[in-house]
Amino acid sequence: MIVGVDIGTSVTKAQLISRDGRTTPAHEARSTVYTLPGQRVEQDLDDVVGTVETVVRAALADTAEMDGEPVEALALTGQGDGLWLRDATGAPVGRALSWMDGRAADRLDRWTADGTLRALHERTGVGLFPGSAAPLLAHLAEHEPERLEAAHVAGYCVDAVVQRLTGAVTVDASDASQPFLDVATRTYDETALDLCGLSGHRRLLPDPAPPGTLHRLLPDAARRLGLPAGLPVSAGPFDIPACAFGSGVAEPGEGNLIIGTTLAAQILDSEPRPAATDEPAGMVLATPYEGRFLRVMPAMIGTAGLDWLLKLLDVKIEALDALLVQSPPGASGVTALPFLSASGERAPFVDARARGRFDGLSPLAGRADLVRALCEAVAYSARHCMDTLGVCGSITACGGGARSGEWARIFAGVLGRDLDVCDDAVGIRGAAQTAWHSLGTPVDAAARRAPRRTVPAERGLIDHYAEGYADYRLALDAARDGWSTR
Repeated sequence: MIVGVDIGTSVTKAQLISRDGRTTPAHEARSTVYTLPGQRVEQDLDDVVGTVETVVRAALADTAEMDGEPVEALALTGQGDGLWLRDATGAPVGRALSWMDGRAADRLDRWTADGTLRALHERTGVGLFPGSAAPLLAHLAEHEPERLEAAHVAGYCVDAVVQRLTGAVTVDASDASQPFLDVATRTYDETALDLCGLSGHRRLLPDPAPPGTLHRLLPDAARRLGLPAGLPVSAGPFDIPACAFGSGVAEPGEGNLIIGTTLAAQILDSEPRPAATDEPAGMVLATPYEGRFLRVMPAMIGTAGLDWLLKLLDVKIEALDALLVQSPPGASGVTALPFLSASGERAPFVDARARGRFDGLSPLAGRADLVRALCEAVAYSARHCMDTLGVCGSITACGGGARSGEWARIFAGVLGRDLDVCDDAVGIRGAAQTAWHSLGTPVDAAARRAPRRTVPAERGLIDHYAEGYADYRLALDAARDGWSTR
């Protein structure tokens, strides 16, 4: 069996997964996210490593449920983007800069104006946003150069934890794909670094680990985790591609929609080609598998926007389905734009000034209408991302938002196709799949795929939401014109 760990932005989860696909209950530990003036969002590496130790030890208490299967490896996945600076020992050089951090928005504005963003997208297929490593590195080079001078490596969350557990200075190719990697060759594009003015900091970027790489637990780390020293450790892919593979995406053209804190749409491809769009947005990711790449549109806000609204309305998440039933499709004329991140939006367009709004309000509008309008707007954003990516196969859905039966009905209606919804921790399944593949003992597709339930697309909802989506796109175009004049 595998001990799987998903290091999320605010919650770290761990569970055991067997070769036949069985899992034990997920154990969770919360880490601290510091939201500070100046649109700064930071995390403490020591705190995050502590959550990993807590949940792994808790998961290992469930080994009896796995009929005595031995632990074969520790498989890690987790949040991507951001900037996690460390010294040669793995100690943090200041707090990590989260992918939600907005301090580099002005740098992104400059790169948009001078054409850097578009030139970079043409070379690597990457669409930057304020929480990407490139603008964060450039911001520190300008404002806190001493931090970069003190750092030995500039990486991401998962490889920062790996360094603490194994001593390895490494990075998974999926993480490194954002923002400087030539994903076809898995080498850094020196021109991309030069475009961002960061060639002088190339020393901070570890070369991506070859597919199948395994690291080994250090004795002290093994003791804290409750695992044997020398146990193989698989690092990556990060959470978005891990969810794709854990959901069962296997053939080019198949798609996956993550309805989590962020809303991520992705399509598997046999070629490393970006989405067919004039917008410098999205990602092209290397994966652990030969001849397989992911085109991704990771919108900034999914369930996080809904959490904000429910808190504002003093409504518990358990009431979501009941509220959605109380409001008809179209939310009694209330509409929304779902851009509720302080960092703006990154997919399927990039604009640090993007902001959310509600329209069509009247004294007759109630809490249910506001909630339904926002849920429909998030689904419209998902369709915008999927249409941009060019999905042509089946779509799986996962994440906390997919567990809501009524919201899943909305997504199916907006997308105009049935959704295969996976309710368990698919990111951990994807990480475990990678670990078994690296061990040279891959499991078959039936065992590695998460259990699914099908949410059918209803004809009445398809027709209604086709009109709603057209109106959403018109409202979005008008809003973008307004943002550009700020």
